[in-house]
Amino acid sequence: MSKRYDEAKSKFEKLFRNQLSENEARTFLISLYERGEQADEIAAAVEVMQSHSIKLEIPQSLQDQLIDVVGTGGDKSGSFNISSTVAILLASTGSRVAKHGNRSITSRSGSADMLEALGIRLDLDPARQAELLEETGFTFLFAQNHHPAMKHIMPIRKSIPHRTIFNILGPLTNPAGVQKYLMGVFSRDYISPVVEALKLLKTKSAIVVSSRDGMDEISISDVTFASGLKGDRVKSFEIDPQAYGFKLAPQEAILGGEAKENATITRDILENRLKDAKRDIVLLNAAVALTADERARDIQEGIEIAKESLESGQAAQKLAQIIEVSKKL
Repeated sequence: MSKRYDEAKSKFEKLFRNQLSENEARTFLISLYERGEQADEIAAAVEVMQSHSIKLEIPQSLQDQLIDVVGTGGDKSGSFNISSTVAILLASTGSRVAKHGNRSITSRSGSADMLEALGIRLDLDPARQAELLEETGFTFLFAQNHHPAMKHIMPIRKSIPHRTIFNILGPLTNPAGVQKYLMGVFSRDYISPVVEALKLLKTKSAIVVSSRDGMDEISISDVTFASGLKGDRVKSFEIDPQAYGFKLAPQEAILGGEAKENATITRDILENRLKDAKRDIVLLNAAVALTADERARDIQEGIEIAKESLESGQAAQKLAQIIEVSKKL
């Protein structure tokens, strides 16, 4: 690792141990933002944040299978909870999904808000989160319960009038130690640093995306820029919805609202009642996630797998199972 990595790791260790004054912490976070966070600094911060987190205790064999579908937020698109819907759809196809998320920070409904509105319990301790994962292939890791050190960092973060490195770290610090990701970032400029950070962290497989129209998802309105990581190989590519038979739709077609409204959208997609742009964007993101999970050879095969789960009722059954099991635990 580089000297910059060592310096960043030392500084983040002090930050997480509450050994920096508020002014020192602010200056450090602002300086990272102003010159642009580098891959080795992101990797160092992830390692420190992970070391201070409350982890999910699961067998290594299960941990190796896990995937997360997650975005940085901050795209201000006003979309419904796409990645959370994709996560449940993925689980219904046989993927093992550990979804890391929080309540709303920049949107009207965060993943935690929407999943709670669906009826999924969020107050499970790590042991019961692990049980939910083993029984259903899905669990939700409520960020605020797994990162206690953030309690003293959050006021500092909120006092800074722009985003900080923590907007990038949240999606990368899954307490289940996932090895596979579909991750969206708020700007194309951060695709390369994030995928290089994932490479430094020895992540097994990842696809990092940002759309030309500014979404931290794979867009149904425009081309999405992507970079894939397999082992130590990185490959950049573009995803055009039209290449897979989807019609382009305006961003207004995927708008969401408050948690209850978004939960209704998610339920209608998973129960195969919606057949519009909202369904299309879920299918496209699920397909790419299936390639990151190494369960589809390409995006087209991933679309077919995801579509079959919706049309057969598997996705609806999985949603019902997750809600039922979470309430019993």
